[in-house]
Amino acid sequence: MLKYIYEYKNWTDFIWQDKTINSVFGEVRLMQGKIIGQMNALGFSAKEEATLTSLTLDIVKSSEIEGELLNYEQVRSSIARHLDINIAGLVPSNRHIEGIVEMMLDATQRYDLPLTEKRLFGWHAALFPTGYSGLNKIKVGKYRTGEMQIIFGAIGKEKIHYEAVAPKLVKEEMDKFLKWFNNEKQLDPVLKAAIAHFWFIIIHPFDDGNGRIARAITDMLLASAENSGERFYSMSSQILIECKRYYEVLQKTQYSSGDITEWLEWFLSCLKNAMLATEHTTQKILSKAEFWKLNEHTPINERQRMILNMLFDGFDGKLKTSKWAKITKVSTDTALRDIKDLIEKGILQETKEGGRSTNYELTNFKGK
Repeated sequence: MLKYIYEYKNWTDFIWQDKTINSVFGEVRLMQGKIIGQMNALGFSAKEEATLTSLTLDIVKSSEIEGELLNYEQVRSSIARHLDINIAGLVPSNRHIEGIVEMMLDATQRYDLPLTEKRLFGWHAALFPTGYSGLNKIKVGKYRTGEMQIIFGAIGKEKIHYEAVAPKLVKEEMDKFLKWFNNEKQLDPVLKAAIAHFWFIIIHPFDDGNGRIARAITDMLLASAENSGERFYSMSSQILIECKRYYEVLQKTQYSSGDITEWLEWFLSCLKNAMLATEHTTQKILSKAEFWKLNEHTPINERQRMILNMLFDGFDGKLKTSKWAKITKVSTDTALRDIKDLIEKGILQETKEGGRSTNYELTNFKGK
């Protein structure tokens, strides 16, 4: 019968094959340096924009992995307020989003502080401010006291995917994890991030929110690896893309006797892909910065500024007069006046596909 990794004696004395991971590990470290160099050449406001975009994506995508869809603009506005970044079109956000943002910013902006039980409990409480996960009442800001099974499958055909550490051992295992986390200084922080993510997921110490907290811990160590709270890529976005493989490798490694080579190899490859995706994001940020520099003296009202920024950041669907009116909370007549004004200034144009309702797009600067 297969044994879970934690059922072996000294299970956290992980081993791995350096030869297998060295190549991708070297690439990741090289790309980190390259991205930081590129971003430092961008200038202060563009770096702020890059950090804001990456953190927003990280939070939105981390929740999406758990099947929860957060409002992108609310998350973005909340981060901007917390980091005192001046952006147009700030929107209010709810208590739930504020809590998630506070947790992520505590992890990435205070990466050099110890990770303590109290801090972890604070993160957990911030994730579940009402004490409920959906319709279920959960223990908030404390370790679980019940069994934890991860079950997949249709009703009547459920299959246990994973059974976590027994509740009576959670506190002991977490004390050991936190001691290692705060005292292990020899290991490269990128490898440490990979190991910490796996280790935390295996313990599964909370009733809910374990995945999001594991990803926050990962981001905390990646910030430590770069010695900076500025985030220029989103690991959670990439995990969402590679979700199927993520669970496959986790499932396989949870049955190992301590060799986590396959997990490290996947984690580093995922991180590399997240950094490759950043090159695309950087291009969008450069286009946006260039656009606003060219138009710094162009009269543009707050509604127009808000929609233009949304177009650069990745507008959802087609831009129509009705959608403009809905987003900016004005009449369709006012929306059409705003649009026509930007067309006259050479900033917007009608799309070529035509059809019953007219769509609009940016001229020259498509930010794609």
